[in-house]
Amino acid sequence: MSDAALPSVLSDVRPWGGERCDLHLADGVITAVVPHDPAAVPDAPTAGVLDGRGLLALPGLVNAHAHVDKSWWGKPWVSYGGEGGTQGRIAHERAHRDELGIPGVEVTLAVLRQSVRTGTTAVRTHVDVDLGLGLRGIEVVREAVAALDGAVHAEIVAFPQDGVLRRPGVLGLLEEAAAAGAEHVGGLDPASIDRDPVGQLDGLFAIAEKHGAGIDVHLHDGGELGAFQIELMIDRTVRAGLQGRVNVAHGFAVGQLPASRQTDLVAAMGEAGITMTTVAPIGAAPLPVHALRDAGVAVGLGTDGIRDLWSPYGTGDLLALTTQLARLSGFRHDAELVTAARVATADAAHFVGRPVHDLVAGAPADVVLVDAENVPDAVVRAPRRELVLAAGRVVAREGEALV
Repeated sequence: MSDAALPSVLSDVRPWGGERCDLHLADGVITAVVPHDPAAVPDAPTAGVLDGRGLLALPGLVNAHAHVDKSWWGKPWVSYGGEGGTQGRIAHERAHRDELGIPGVEVTLAVLRQSVRTGTTAVRTHVDVDLGLGLRGIEVVREAVAALDGAVHAEIVAFPQDGVLRRPGVLGLLEEAAAAGAEHVGGLDPASIDRDPVGQLDGLFAIAEKHGAGIDVHLHDGGELGAFQIELMIDRTVRAGLQGRVNVAHGFAVGQLPASRQTDLVAAMGEAGITMTTVAPIGAAPLPVHALRDAGVAVGLGTDGIRDLWSPYGTGDLLALTTQLARLSGFRHDAELVTAARVATADAAHFVGRPVHDLVAGAPADVVLVDAENVPDAVVRAPRRELVLAAGRVVAREGEALV
């Protein structure tokens, strides 16, 4: 769509299932939200006015934990052949990624287009940085995102999938990535992978302080071992003044702790401004979403890998994953289902570096329209995305990507 064809008004939509409104758009931003006046609608279509047909409107979906550099989406089926566990999956991926052209611009574009088709307009993606790839994966992802011309806003986590300290030279690559503009540096199970939680975290925090980067640590370690590492992150976050810049991804330990221990840890995380992202995994103890949010811990939802060498599962559909989050969390009441939708949209603004991501004036014009009675209905059914706007541009229509 050319700039001249960008809509200036998205007419007759129901933001968050409320009253019918018109969204006024300019320069990729929502400039006003005004009540819809059916009497003011002309008989013939008007240039610059896009008819929302009374559909329910949500902000663009925010994938707060992705690995878009790893996917083989769009390629012939790849049978999984690796061993179980983190170590086994790492080894399997390292042995076979080159065969599939991973990382590569075309495969990354394929999975990003699938994400756009299902309504994702912003993503925080972990991109592998290791001794075999160097920073090539980051270059690939940035090229793919640029090729979509604003259909997806992306922030990069330079991610040490094969460990940090146990692979001499990786810490230097993470610093190089941060110096070159990666918004975050990642970590991985400081205790069970590197066997040195203090050393890994000291290295990551030193980079973050020097280059102004955020920190996003994959933490699969459960129980008290996982809780101990979160406490180390809390301490370093406060001492470094990095409140709001440190994220715990997965954090299975939080869902496994006894109630009183969990309450104390969650409170400390909130006081330190630490955030959490979950991929709503089946079989893991659910995170206490309400308790985290009540304590001031922002929670984001992400797809994790999508059809990659770690697992054949995943479709990139974050709204369908919101259904899974709600079910695993035991959500049934309308307010709870709305909370799930907010986790996947407006409340995830922080994870992609935005001060606001909502259907309000001043927010990016990222809008998803679905044929649903209300937000709970949309969360439970995850209906087809009828229209997707990113920065005011139509990027998907009737379930098909246009980019």
